Amino acid sequence: MSANVPTDIRFSFAGLARRGGDTGPHADGWGISFYEGRTTRSFHEPEPSAQSQLARLLRDMPIKSCIVLGHVRRANRGRVSLENTHPFSRELWGRRWTFAHNGQLKGVKKLPLGAFTPIGTTDSEHAFCWMLGRLQGRFRTLPRPATLDSAVAALCADLHALGVFNMLMSDSRTLYAHCGKRLCYLTRRAPFGKATLIDEDWTIDFARETTESDVVTVIATQPLTRDECWTNLERGDVLTFREGEVRLLRGGHASPAAT
Repeated sequence: MSANVPTDIRFSFAGLARRGGDTGPHADGWGISFYEGRTTRSFHEPEPSAQSQLARLLRDMPIKSCIVLGHVRRANRGRVSLENTHPFSRELWGRRWTFAHNGQLKGVKKLPLGAFTPIGTTDSEHAFCWMLGRLQGRFRTLPRPATLDSAVAALCADLHALGVFNMLMSDSRTLYAHCGKRLCYLTRRAPFGKATLIDEDWTIDFARETTESDVVTVIATQPLTRDECWTNLERGDVLTFREGEVRLLRGGHASPAAT
């Protein structure tokens, strides 16, 4: 999620958590990170989110943030364990970076690493460490947003060539998304209406929860609600989300999703 005001993600997280071993097969761990300034408040478990007491607690806890990354895992490479759960995080340029990925990247562990070393054994964490090492090697200090956007997009293209690279990443000011196979997003702004989750019996009237100036964008592998118009991305698309606003950096053209 990316928003222009601190927003709680309980509604969307309730649907995502059900996909972790109940309405979906991603039962090999879950995690969520809420940005607070330059750092995050993060929660991880190697158990299915659909059966997690901690996930249920977070569903009822209105933690508000402008950027949130959540992930439910279906293990491909790396055993089911806490160190292999996403989102992964590292410090770079005095900011907490977070990263979540779905897919497989053939040969990614042959890519040389810089100062960042994986803790676990997933392809995903290796790709994350490689990206941060390349950025650190190119820029001594935090670059301007547009410069960093271009650099991130180029690294995404390199990893896209290795396989399926569905990715979310943030440096605390921008949320980056790369579509390797399937991603979609939805932007909510005035006039707000009602929405119903696909995976959970929950309907919410956002007109009662927001102000007219609020802008909130949610991105997911598949739509989380049944009565809103989601936008599908094409493979290779790279998007930036800042304060809820979306910009396509490169790749194909997005098209409206069927609802």
